[in-house]
Order: sequence, then C-alpha cells, then structure tokens
Amino acid sequence: MVQTFFRVVTPQEALRLLLQAPPVTTERVPTVRARGRVLAEDLYSAVDLPHFHRAAMDGYAVKAKDTFGASQSLPAYLKLAGVMEMGKEAARPVATGEAIRISTGGMMPPESDAVVMVEYADEVEGGLVEIHRGVSPWQNVIQIGDDIKKGEMVFQRGRRLRAHDLGALTGIGISSVPVYRQPRIALISTGDEIVDADTDPLPGQVRNINQHSLAGLIEECGGELKDWGVVRDDKDQLTKAIGEALEWGDLVLLSGGSSMGAKDIALETILSFADSEFVFHGISISPGKPTIFAKACGKPILGLPGYPVSALVIFDLFAGPLIRRLAGQDTETVTRFTKTVQATLKTNISSQVGREDYVRVTLERDADRLLAIPLPTKSGAIFTLVKADGMVRIDLNQDGLEPGEEVEVILF
Repeated sequence: MVQTFFRVVTPQEALRLLLQAPPVTTERVPTVRARGRVLAEDLYSAVDLPHFHRAAMDGYAVKAKDTFGASQSLPAYLKLAGVMEMGKEAARPVATGEAIRISTGGMMPPESDAVVMVEYADEVEGGLVEIHRGVSPWQNVIQIGDDIKKGEMVFQRGRRLRAHDLGALTGIGISSVPVYRQPRIALISTGDEIVDADTDPLPGQVRNINQHSLAGLIEECGGELKDWGVVRDDKDQLTKAIGEALEWGDLVLLSGGSSMGAKDIALETILSFADSEFVFHGISISPGKPTIFAKACGKPILGLPGYPVSALVIFDLFAGPLIRRLAGQDTETVTRFTKTVQATLKTNISSQVGREDYVRVTLERDADRLLAIPLPTKSGAIFTLVKADGMVRIDLNQDGLEPGEEVEVILF
C-alpha cells in the first residue's frame, strides 16, 4: 500500500487518465428544460426557417424596380394598396406601381421583393406613398430559409445547450431533445477537524469551507449533486458513506482525506471495494499535489486536497472537466479555458522546475495595458481566491516568471 501511495503524475497525464471515463446514459427531455444539458445526437432541421418571406423592417412591401432612382429631390410615387396584418397569410399580390404597408416580421405579399423603410416613405394625398430612397431586390427582407434550411445541421452532438439555443430549437419545431442525463456527483467531506458552517470551531477545528464552494461548482458543470456531509476519519464510517455514494452516483468526490498524514485512510478504504483500481496519488502541480484518483465498483473516485484553495483549483483543472465529460461534452471542449486575457506581470513569480504552478492574480488597468499582480500563494487562505481575478499558469519546465512578461490569465 505504501509503495503505490506515491504514484505522482504530470497534470497532462492526470487529465488524460480522468477523461477516459465514458459519458453517462441518455434521455429525452422537453426543449424548454434542456438548458445546460448536452446533446446526445446531431440535430437537423426538418423545416426552412422562416418558411415564408418576412419583412425585416417596418415600411412598405414593393416591387424593387418601382423604386429605382427614387431620391429626396425626385421621389417615386406608388399607390397604397392596403395593409398586411401580422399573423395573416398574404394572399393579394403587389401589382406594378403599388405598395402595401407592412410591419417587421409580417408575411411579404406575393410578387413583392423588397421593403422600403418607413423612414424613407410618406403617405400623401390621393392614396399615394412617396418614396424618398430606392431599394434593391430582397433588401430589408428575410427570405425563406435565410435562418436555416431544411435538412441543415442545427447542432452537433456534444453541444451544451444555452438559453439562445432553446429558442432556435423551438423556432424549427423541436419540442424535445435527446441529451445525456445529468451525471450524479456524490460529495463527501472528510476529516475529524471539519465542523459545519453554523458551528463555532474549537481550537484545531475549521468550518467546512469546501462543501459549499464545491457544491456550487458541481452544479455549474451540469452535475446533479448529492451531499453526504462530513464523515469522520473512521474506516467504517467512510466505507459506509463511499458505498452509498457509489451505489447512487456516477462520480464520487472526496474533499480532504488525501494528505500524507498518518490518519489518512481514504485510499485504503477505496481499495477495499470490489472492482477497485488505484490510478494515481499526486499530481506535479501547486496548489493541489496530494490528489487521489481511483476507481471502485467501476466508477471514478477523485480525492481533492483538504485546503480550500487547493481543492478549488484542482476542481477547476480536473474535476470540472471530468464532470463535463461525464455529461457528454467532448474532450477538446472540456479542457479548453473559456475565459482568458493577456496581461503584463507586475512582479516576479518563483516556481520549481518539474511542477506546474497556478498562481492567483488580481488584474489592474495601467493606461493601455492590463497588469497581473500575484497574490500570496498559501493554499489554506481562501480569501486569496476570493480576491483573485484569475490564475497564471507556470509550465513545469520553467523556474518562474519575470516582471514585464506577457502572461495568459485564466479568469475565474
């Protein structure tokens, strides 16, 4: 047991091993409830959108050729032949020399091919419309299939659906979608020193900071959370909790219980289950080196460090991508940082070759450039994470960064 306990891997290898986990099973849900879910199949449009020519502006539906050459000094005059009502089918065609008043989104009358904006037209005596600016064919018109054509792919499998996407799907008549179900994430906090948030900690005790932060992050990643609360450093209690969590969940997250201390029993407990496998204990990274990854009953178990900053950094870099992978997103998507900015480092950062460092920084505007200012690196200081705007990554082959260097800041 002791010999395998020190199996340390690089961050890249850790991520590769974690993301071998296959996605969970699929289900079909109403489109209106699919925000944040990941598509399990490619989706194609069964219709053209729009399915009729629509006015893109308030104004007058016309034959474009009747307006050629019209200007403020030499307007064109067309006969006002009626009003196109919203939500009604346009049956009467526009004849040469005619205009029909129309609102944005209205159905274009047959034979019309442009809309003169209301700003460039006036209704005058004699039932005429005075046109002050000419239009070209199909100007200010959304044509059939302009948005999407019948048979065209709407979204690829693996896309995490946004609120905007749901509107698009509804627009083409897709009222339910095949998605991966939400992965069930079991959260277990461990440690004799951990007490609930509403408890006054005695000397040597700390409140359960990780529990609430991790719960929020799990839900942001699309996971369905079940929290087992705090489990003491007792093998029987931990075995019971992990057993229940494995029965319910797709992934078990342990918060704490991964240090090298004498009371650490997490790995021994995990390996007592059937179909268990030890993968690694330790990632060459700071903060968060003492991270456990193992499997039991064929399911992944990730043991996060107990220090709050370490736990949350490891979640962002490893647990989050794993949850999104279980939820059906592809490997390339889950490993991509979605929000980064370039900044100039204000002070130096020291590092250790062979270890990938993630240093919290604040951002400050200085004239036309953005400055990154390193914060204290103690992994137990949660407020350094709260005050930070993001993190700067130092490659494991570097021994630090110098003031004035351009760095990429991974935004929180």
